[in-house]
Amino acid sequence: MLRFHPLCSPLPPSMFFFRSNSYAKTLDFPSLSFYKTRFRSEMGAYSTISDSSKLLFRQLFEKESSTYTYLLADLGHPEKPAVGRLPCVKSIISKASTSKADLLVEAGDKIYFGNLFLEVRATPGHTLGCVSYVTGDGPDQPRPRMAFTGDALLIRGCGRTDFQGGSSHQLYKSVHSQIFTLPKDTLVYPAHDYKGFTVSTVGEEMLYNPRLTKDEETFKTIMENLNLPYPKMMDAAVPANMVCGLQDVAGKVKEPLSGSL
Repeated sequence: MLRFHPLCSPLPPSMFFFRSNSYAKTLDFPSLSFYKTRFRSEMGAYSTISDSSKLLFRQLFEKESSTYTYLLADLGHPEKPAVGRLPCVKSIISKASTSKADLLVEAGDKIYFGNLFLEVRATPGHTLGCVSYVTGDGPDQPRPRMAFTGDALLIRGCGRTDFQGGSSHQLYKSVHSQIFTLPKDTLVYPAHDYKGFTVSTVGEEMLYNPRLTKDEETFKTIMENLNLPYPKMMDAAVPANMVCGLQDVAGKVKEPLSGSL
């Protein structure tokens, strides 16, 4: 499940930060340059994938869990260099997840950051509450479009379907109806990658994904015979996911959990 965080500021937020697992650290970010320096040490890797006249985009990688975190900013917004403090960010999660967050979203909702926005697409199957976020469609939005697919669609793979309300039938339907219907040049950015891949496209996955290029019955058979081990940190991660990575301390203060999936 993705966690989106519009950075808090007394002015309309122009930056958007989210990470692909439920654990977030409390950090202060006075400028974009500080993002670059701090995340190199916090995440272990840093890469610039796409810069355009409209969007600043950063992809960050956490080695232990092979988790990607993404930073998006509206370069056209007059307040783009300024951010507030991360403790006052807003968490966003799918309403279908039945989790707690500042904002619960459903399919068709739009999440604005500056003059840019992300579309919410329901893509259940890995879990009941999985959603994908796709950059907006319009002349004033970045091109090519970008799809942040969480665990639903991975690069040459997909999320497992054997726990947390997963369903191979539902996942197959979700990917084919909500992701494979996007323009073929749409960039695909998943929540995780274990083989060193950073980005794919919808067109590539439609041609080369070894699971989702098959018919539904074959896909179901593949998913039923993965024989995957129980996920590391599962017993800690699931309760954290349900509260967007936050826990009540003495019933008064909320602090981030440490660790990763």
